[in-house]
Amino acid sequence: MNTPICDFISRYANSNALRLHMPGHKGKRFTGAEKFDITEIAGADSLYEAAGIIRESERNTSRLFGSGDTLYSTEGSSQCIRAMIYLAALSARAKGKRPLIAAGRNAHKSFVSACALVDCDVMWITGDSYLSCNIDADELDASLLELEYIPDALYVTSPDYLGNLCDIGNLRRICDKYGMLLIVDNAHGAYLNFLEKSQHPMALGADVCCDSAHKTLPVLTGGAYLHISVSAPRAVRERARDAMALFGSTSPSYLILCSLDKCSAYLDDTYREKLAYTAFKIKELKECLSAKGWCFIGDEPLKLTVCAKRVGYTGYELARILKKENIVCEFSDPDYLVMMITPETGDEGLKRLLDVFAKIVIREPISDMPPQMKMPERVKGIREAMFCESELIPVSDSIGRVLAVANVACPPAVPIVVCGERIDGDAVKCFDYYGIDKCRVIIK
Repeated sequence: MNTPICDFISRYANSNALRLHMPGHKGKRFTGAEKFDITEIAGADSLYEAAGIIRESERNTSRLFGSGDTLYSTEGSSQCIRAMIYLAALSARAKGKRPLIAAGRNAHKSFVSACALVDCDVMWITGDSYLSCNIDADELDASLLELEYIPDALYVTSPDYLGNLCDIGNLRRICDKYGMLLIVDNAHGAYLNFLEKSQHPMALGADVCCDSAHKTLPVLTGGAYLHISVSAPRAVRERARDAMALFGSTSPSYLILCSLDKCSAYLDDTYREKLAYTAFKIKELKECLSAKGWCFIGDEPLKLTVCAKRVGYTGYELARILKKENIVCEFSDPDYLVMMITPETGDEGLKRLLDVFAKIVIREPISDMPPQMKMPERVKGIREAMFCESELIPVSDSIGRVLAVANVACPPAVPIVVCGERIDGDAVKCFDYYGIDKCRVIIK
């Protein structure tokens, strides 16, 4: 596969041109990347009006993923999520409706901010925990049957942060029944398309989905894809690039675009074989550790999620043990330790991981469970709450107050309470459990 962006940048970097354009470093070495860091000069194309080398590269990627169209993001899946919600709102308003999206409660905070920005209402679907929401298609069907106002779209996060996958195929069936868009935050699953049998949302029936290419593929941080299905509504297909431009910088990183371009050639070459081998080795590693008493959850082939308390530790403790061995994990909390692996980890990396786990003594299980909370009372809409005058207060003083901004850290960036909801005693227990000591609330 050709690499039009890489080829252009390489030629320009070696041309010894006098750069009388942005960026200000003028190609001179400071970090080492400067000679390849350019702006939208003649021939370089323009991300949001792509008709040249960027468009050619995007089409290469679209063919790889089997999408109707694939657009590049240099600002991660957050930009794509905002674009997807904007497109859902356009679709609803074209029918004369106020936008309403049914969404799994484990949505990333960029989904919440997107709903505020484009003024969408949300019908939340709760799950087993604040990080997981495995939406059952039949239960969703039964719930929709009782509604007078059907949501315009269903928004799911799959895979979730713990590695659980939703049944996208069955959810597609329900969306077809009710005329709903199916939108998938697939930020953690770009590689799923290249398994022996694709588990990617585009192959399973999503109308639109985003992939954070940088999370699981060899792409620089910020590189992401917005995929549009060939069967998506016309307004969605025609306005996708407008939606990306609305939320994106007019100075996209050409280093990231080059990385996305190069990755497509890699995916088209030896990646499938490397992925199959790595997935097999991770399966072997899981089986080996499970035989020694370790417990895992999640369906995602490249993610190792340890149920820490079942082996007598918190996720925080396990992360510290691994850090002492110079192994840095993706995420930990009181219950889980999350490790993200790719073919680039290599056999040596997997062996290091196995050797360290073999030295950790399994202890008696910790019995305490994370606090449970019911759906908080909604007092204001997301948009209204987010634009209200607010103040930052200790969580201990927040009972009865209405949340203004979901100030949750990334990772996992999943709000416990959403803007406009009233904070109750159960919510405070959850804040305490996950180490959140301050929150921003609406001024009375």
